[in-house]
Amino acid sequence: MRFIVTSLSLLLSSAAYAANGVEQLHQFLEGSKTAKASFTQSVISKSGKEGQKASGSMIFQRPGKFRWTYEKPYNQLIVGDGSKLWSYDKELNQVVIKPMSQALGSSPAALLAGDNALEKNFDLKDGGENGGLAWLDATPKNNEAGFERVRIGFKGGLPQAMEVKDNFGQTTVLQFVGFERNVSVTAETFRFVPPKGADVIGEGANP
Repeated sequence: MRFIVTSLSLLLSSAAYAANGVEQLHQFLEGSKTAKASFTQSVISKSGKEGQKASGSMIFQRPGKFRWTYEKPYNQLIVGDGSKLWSYDKELNQVVIKPMSQALGSSPAALLAGDNALEKNFDLKDGGENGGLAWLDATPKNNEAGFERVRIGFKGGLPQAMEVKDNFGQTTVLQFVGFERNVSVTAETFRFVPPKGADVIGEGANP
């Protein structure tokens, strides 16, 4: 009996991970309150030329809180605290503030860190399988979103890659490593205080 139960569990698990990209996205969102991963990023021009690569880490708490850290080749921090989006460039010592409703909504980040009502802001469709990943294509319904399409590749129920094509024909390619779900986070993770002497611009710069 134990063997039968174990085999059934394995079959159900395999069936879940064999789901297409859209199904795996919904499964991921329904089962993930928080998550973290490391990433590498590259930008490919319209002509197909690959630009400078970057790397870093990210962590999020749904809905709407995330911390995105670029470590190489430059140091930049992007923090969404649920109401404001803070972008800090260490080299320039500059902080840019935007309202989260404006910054998240139809952005690529909303696909992972937003709420479950994705169909309000995106048209989702199965993107087939490629490179061992199950892909989904997401097209923003808002014409002013700033990008044409996002593709996310899943394997084993976890995001492994993301491709964002902007309105200028450039494609930003992200590869995730060590994705972990439902990790422990603290409120301080998503709190940002501008460094002393930093140039702070944008909405809410002078509360």
